Amino acid sequence: MTKASDLFIACLEEEGVEYIFGVPGEENLDMLDSLSRSKQIRLILTRHEQGAGFMAATYGRHTGRTGVCMATLGPGATNFVTAAAYAQLGGMPMLMVTGQKPIKKSKQGRFQILDVVGMMKPITKFTHQLASADNIPSRVREAFRLAEEEKPGAAHIEFPEDIAEEDTASVPLKRSHVRRPIADVKSVREAVKALEAARAPVLVIGAGANRTMTGRMLLQFVEKTGIPFLTTQLGKGVIDERHPRFLGCAALSAGDFVHRAVEASDCIVNIGHDVIEKPPFFMQQGGPRVIHISTRTAEVDPVYFPDIEVIGDIANAIWQIKEDIVPNGGWNFDHMLAYRKADLEHTRSLAADARFPIFPPHLVQQVRDAMPDDGIICLDNGVYKIWFARGYTAYRPNTVLLDNALASMGAGLPSAMMSAMLYPERKVMAICGDGGFMMNSQEMETAVRLGLNLTVLILNDNAYGMIRWKQANMGFADFGLTYNNPDFVQYAESYGANGYRVESAAHLKQLLAHTRDTPGVHLIDCPVDYSENDQILNIDIKRLSKEL
Repeated sequence: MTKASDLFIACLEEEGVEYIFGVPGEENLDMLDSLSRSKQIRLILTRHEQGAGFMAATYGRHTGRTGVCMATLGPGATNFVTAAAYAQLGGMPMLMVTGQKPIKKSKQGRFQILDVVGMMKPITKFTHQLASADNIPSRVREAFRLAEEEKPGAAHIEFPEDIAEEDTASVPLKRSHVRRPIADVKSVREAVKALEAARAPVLVIGAGANRTMTGRMLLQFVEKTGIPFLTTQLGKGVIDERHPRFLGCAALSAGDFVHRAVEASDCIVNIGHDVIEKPPFFMQQGGPRVIHISTRTAEVDPVYFPDIEVIGDIANAIWQIKEDIVPNGGWNFDHMLAYRKADLEHTRSLAADARFPIFPPHLVQQVRDAMPDDGIICLDNGVYKIWFARGYTAYRPNTVLLDNALASMGAGLPSAMMSAMLYPERKVMAICGDGGFMMNSQEMETAVRLGLNLTVLILNDNAYGMIRWKQANMGFADFGLTYNNPDFVQYAESYGANGYRVESAAHLKQLLAHTRDTPGVHLIDCPVDYSENDQILNIDIKRLSKEL
C-alpha cells in the first residue's frame, strides 16, 4: 500500500514534472512531505501564488509540457485565478493543485472553505476534487492530457488533506503516445486552388502557429511561394522577422502600415488564428477570401467567418499545401511590400531620437541591439507592449513573450524568471511598466534566492500609462491614473539585486550591455517619455499609411 500523497507525487514524476511552483499551506503538508523525498521534482517557493502560476504557465509556453503549481485552500486558491485565466486564454498547459479541509469529517465548520472547483470551472479545461486515493492516477493523467491537448490550457485538481493521508494500492498510469490528426486532403486541395487563383495572397501567423515544427514548415512554404506574411502579437518569431517577405506585426487595432498591406490582399491565409487576440484584420461580406488553417474549426465571430477551413496538425497542413501548390506567375506583392518599406523608414526615423527621458521607439531599438539572436524578452502589460510588438524584430520562436490574450499586468517578472531557469545559457530580460512591476515585485527575492541571471527593465512614468493614453485619446481629463514609486534602485538592492538608474540614452545603452554580460539579478529604472504616444500611434501612422 502507498500513501496517497506519495502516489500523487509519483504520478507527477511519471508525467515528467521537473518543478512545482507555489506557496504551500497547512492543507498541503502531506503533499509537501512527499515532495521532499522526490529526486526528480524541485519545489520552487515563491512569494505569491500568482507568481507561481505565471511561472508554471510560462514553463508550459516554452516546453509544451504542463507546468505545475500548488497552493492552499481559500485565499491561496483564489490567488491562482488570474494565472489560470492567463494560461487558459494564452494556450499554455498548466496544472494547479490546491489543498482543502477534510471532506469526509471536518471539525472547522466552513472556515476558509470556498467551492474552488466551481470557481475554476469557467477558466480551466479540467477541474476535479479528489474524493478517493484510488482515483489519483486516472485524474492526474486526465489533467495532463487535457492541459496539453490543442488548444492547451489550465487544469486544476483539489487535493483534500484527509484524502492525501489515505493508503491505496493504485499505481501511476503511463503517458499514452498520441499524434495529432492530419488535415483532410480535399480541404487542402480547396485551399491550394484558392491560393493559385488569387492575385495577391498573404499569410497571417497567429497564436496557434507557435508550435514545434510549424515555423520550419512555414518558412519552407514562404521560400517556395514568395507569399508575404505578417503576425499577430502571439505569432511573433514563428518565422525570423528579418525575412524580406515579412510585413509586420498587427499590434494596433487598425490603420497601421501592416493593416493597409492586408487590405491590398484578395486571399488571406489565417494560420493558427485564435479569437482571443484582437483581429489582425476585419472581414466583411464580399471581401477577400479567407482560409483558416488550424487544429480547431474557426470560432465564428462578427468579424471572422472564413470561406475554407483546413483542420488538423498545422505543420503538416502547411507541408501538404506547400507540396501541392504551384506558385502563380501573376501574383503581385509590390503594394504590400511598399507598405513594409514605408513602415521601416518611419520606425527608423523615430528610433534615432535619443532624447531623455527615453523615447519608446529608441528604447525598443536599444533593447534589440543589446539582445543576442536567442535572447528572450518577457513583456509585462502596458503601452510599451505596442511599441515592442511593432518595432522589436523577433528572430526566433518564443523569444518575445508577451500576453495578448488575458493581457494581465504582473506576469513579466515571473515569466522572465521561468525563462532564465529553463535556459540558463541564454540572455533574459523582463520589460515592465512601473505599475505592472509592482504587482509582483516581491518575486525579486525569489529570483535572487534562485541565483538567476536576468535583467528587469522598468519603464517608469509614474502612471498607469496605457490607460492614461486611452483616456487622453478619448478626450477625457487627465485624472486618477498617476502615483508615486519607491526608489527602484534601493528597492532592488534591498533584495540583494543590483540597481541602476538611466541618466541618458547613451547611459541606457551602457547599462543594457553591462547587465547582459554580468551574472546576477539586475534592475534598471528607466524614465520614459510617452508624451507622443497618441500623436504617433493614433494619428501619424494612420495618416502616413493612408497616403500610400
